[in-house]
Amino acid sequence: MSADVVGYSRLMGHSESGTLARLKAARADVVDPAIAEHGGRIVKTTGDGLLIEFSSAVDAVQCGIAVQSSMAERADGAAKDDLLQYRIGVHVGDIIIDGEDIFGDGVNIAARIEGLAEPGGVAISDTVSQHLRGHVDVAFVDRGEHAVKNIDRPLHVWGWKPGGEANGAATLAEPAPSERPSIAVLPFDNMSGDSEQGYFADGITEDIITDLSKVSGLLVIARNSSFAYKGKAPDIRQVSRELGVRYVLEGSVRRAANRIRINAQMIDGATGGHLWAERYDRDLEDIFEVQDEVTRTIVGALKVHLTEGEKALRESRGKIDPEAYDLLVRARQMMLQLRPDASLQARAMLERVIALGSGVAIAYARLSIITFADYANRWNDATVDNLAQAVELAGKAIEADEGEPQGHIALALALCWQKRLDEAEIPAKRAVELDPNSADAYTGLGTVCEYQGKAEDAVALYTHAHRLDPQWDMALHFMGRALFALGRLDEAEAVFKRRLTFTPNSDMTRFYLACLYGLTGQHEEARAMWAEVLKVNPDFSVEYVRQSLPYADPSWIDRAIEGLRQANIECR
Repeated sequence: MSADVVGYSRLMGHSESGTLARLKAARADVVDPAIAEHGGRIVKTTGDGLLIEFSSAVDAVQCGIAVQSSMAERADGAAKDDLLQYRIGVHVGDIIIDGEDIFGDGVNIAARIEGLAEPGGVAISDTVSQHLRGHVDVAFVDRGEHAVKNIDRPLHVWGWKPGGEANGAATLAEPAPSERPSIAVLPFDNMSGDSEQGYFADGITEDIITDLSKVSGLLVIARNSSFAYKGKAPDIRQVSRELGVRYVLEGSVRRAANRIRINAQMIDGATGGHLWAERYDRDLEDIFEVQDEVTRTIVGALKVHLTEGEKALRESRGKIDPEAYDLLVRARQMMLQLRPDASLQARAMLERVIALGSGVAIAYARLSIITFADYANRWNDATVDNLAQAVELAGKAIEADEGEPQGHIALALALCWQKRLDEAEIPAKRAVELDPNSADAYTGLGTVCEYQGKAEDAVALYTHAHRLDPQWDMALHFMGRALFALGRLDEAEAVFKRRLTFTPNSDMTRFYLACLYGLTGQHEEARAMWAEVLKVNPDFSVEYVRQSLPYADPSWIDRAIEGLRQANIECR
């Protein structure tokens, strides 16, 4: 965030002592408390100006809105020559840290955007706007693109001012009366006395997350981000801030043969106070009933109403064979390891679930995803026939239980890679309907849109997926790719670099960065990045990428690859 006082020199010329007194009072009463409340850090001051760093775009914008709203109230009735107003600009981008100071492109752009803000208003970059949808209850107005000094491309800017009117212009979001209650489920502790049972406690946690995420009236953080806290003892208020949620669920699992005991408690992330705690003692075959009870308790506590469709889906769930449930949990853990041998082991477990005849819908869905992943990653001698098999398996999952979202996600993926994009859009949308908090579902729909050539829509869907799962690196990879396709190269570069902090060994993200550097004339950086691609994956094939990615119009990927040629990179 960059902020400075409008007409500061003029004010000082009118009354130096009076202006300094008003500035000091504004800092003490409004600006500094708002920065502290929203977790900001003042990097430096320059007379009337401030540079502030935040860990969250939402926090930065909410801070700006709070400052400008309070300053507007203080200015009511003030004479023009005594009127103290700030301009505020917010941007998300790369920075260079030097001790307590920060530099870089992100800082420069924030300063330029601040200059485009109305007196008393807040201006934000298009990158920031993607983080705000559904999370800030004011309407930002599209101010269009602006050419600014020392920035090589126009900046797309959105603006807001207290009491401002949209005047029919496109708005970022209509003000919402209230945001959906938001919750994160931390990994349940394994209390079984056997460390090898840790996978089972993780499985219970994941199933509760999955169950809650199907409630449209909640915002539920996904498994990847919740599990970043596994093995730690974080302050719940810190978790609440970092994941952007109001409530946190934590608990423990104890298993003895086919009996389970689950302790769960929900905490208010704002205060750290406990809202409720409950213990469940059940046979393992009743695990779905336990999950339903936990969900009903949370829904009741937060006064969330289930739709008729959500009620019907819950009524259809019954018991599950204990061995089948155990195998489903183990298979999911194997799938998350993303290795060809783990894929084979997960496949064997899921085939056993189907043979048992219990939990077959989810088993077929995960088999479909494994079969697709083997093809996409060129594992286990996979061929193009894998895609037809994946379609068939996903169809069996939907036939067994039309209300299982993973079956629709699996079908959308397989159809997409068969280049049946319009067909893929149908199950992709159905998955979002069934599981409105699934980052996987939003990413699946975003992928279909991207391959159809609707990259703007894809960016919005990937951004929402990232909100639901802030620690999930693939959402960042896909977002960077769509931004690249739109020609928003500096944003794409920042997102790709962010992805590499999560997954340092990604060959594909490095490939896109090498292409991007080649296209922007950074040929030395392109060659260095290409060397890293081959270090990570000596068998990397540009031709395989070009042929396998199912774009309806592959011309953009050809343009990206042209960046390698411009950097004199020999690739196969």
